[in-house]
Amino acid sequence: MINHSSLTLAAFLCAAPLAAQTLPPVRPIGATAARSTEVMGSVSTAVGLPGGRVLVNDILKRRVLLFDSTLTEVIVVADSTSSTANAYGGRTGGLLAYRGDSALFVDPASLSMLVIAPAGNITRVMSAPRPEDVSSLIGGPNGSPGFDTSGRLVYRQPVRPRMAASPSGRPMPEFPDSVPVVRFDLASRTLDTVAFYGVQKPNMRITETATGAMSITSSTNPLPVVDDWALLSDGTVAIVRGKDYSIDWIAPDGTRSSAGKIPYEWQRLDDEGKAALLDSARAELEKARERAMARMEGRGVAPMVVGGGGGGGAPDVMIITRGAAGGAPPARGGGATPGRGAAPAGGAAFQMPPINMVNADELPDYRPPFTAGAARGDLDGNLWVRTTSPVGNEGPIYFIIDKQGQVIDRVQLPAGRLVVGFGKGGDVFMALRDADENARVERARIR
Repeated sequence: MINHSSLTLAAFLCAAPLAAQTLPPVRPIGATAARSTEVMGSVSTAVGLPGGRVLVNDILKRRVLLFDSTLTEVIVVADSTSSTANAYGGRTGGLLAYRGDSALFVDPASLSMLVIAPAGNITRVMSAPRPEDVSSLIGGPNGSPGFDTSGRLVYRQPVRPRMAASPSGRPMPEFPDSVPVVRFDLASRTLDTVAFYGVQKPNMRITETATGAMSITSSTNPLPVVDDWALLSDGTVAIVRGKDYSIDWIAPDGTRSSAGKIPYEWQRLDDEGKAALLDSARAELEKARERAMARMEGRGVAPMVVGGGGGGGAPDVMIITRGAAGGAPPARGGGATPGRGAAPAGGAAFQMPPINMVNADELPDYRPPFTAGAARGDLDGNLWVRTTSPVGNEGPIYFIIDKQGQVIDRVQLPAGRLVVGFGKGGDVFMALRDADENARVERARIR
């Protein structure tokens, strides 16, 4: 269990590996080679293909796009409109690399997986494994699912609350603070658990009123102490521990090892710093919600906006649109769910709930090194971890860590960029949002 408020200096500095490594200097990532011209809503995942081409999942406009190496020629692989024969579906889908240079698009609405060939055509459709887990194949803050070298699908299972009786006997949900990473064998239809890792437990208080109704209040923690996970290209699963920035490795055959603690320049948070962080997070969440409202109102729908726990940056936002038909496809992934406002049908006006933040004394004394969804495996067997290190006006700093637990590089992205995928030959795909709030994807070189 992770203690979110009592991290101590001794826990950070007592490990020998801290002194054994010398961190490489932070350097800018290599030059940007191409930038997309297609207007997109929100880029969640990019799957690199030979020759610099890339498949992109635009989760806000619900499209899968295939770009050429210049990112100017585009083919619509799947869409939510009738422009293609392949429907994206009514809900946010997932995109992940598959065998060879093919990819899978996961449609949670139809519980199906579309196999996408390198040319962008759909070759066949498979049923999604375990319908109760299909939402975890979307990616985002739940981590990036993928296939190991034995062809097993590796992903994080959803958080499943346990129902416990309240004093009056009414069932109330209790949320766990850890979830399993699992491997699913598509051939034998068997599932095994790789490891558990710590997640943010929703800061929700559910009580009963005198009339027997339920009252739900919640608060956002912008700096939760969580673990993360990533699948490496050789099938190894890395579990990155947030409390001390250590790494556990689980090989495809189940062998376990530990890399110990990664050296890190921990940032202490005093009372003034905690208060400033809460104010900044609240302001960023308000801006994100305003941008979301403007985008959705421009499309003639009324959104339900849910704030997420980011930490070290702008909080994520989940937008659930409700049109006249009352459908509710999620449009952008977020973290915890601190507040919720019902969206009336037909795009009518509504009042969004207030943003509640946790008290300053509930924040950790040291800034956690990363947040949920920060870890990714590249195509060279290395682990990338997006850190929360203060960066001023620049983009986030990524630690690149090899299988021996050595930090072999530290790269910094330009402002407003996040890594969303990797390509062969040292390509890195980054997502950004331009001055007009349109999403773009860029291809850069690692060096």
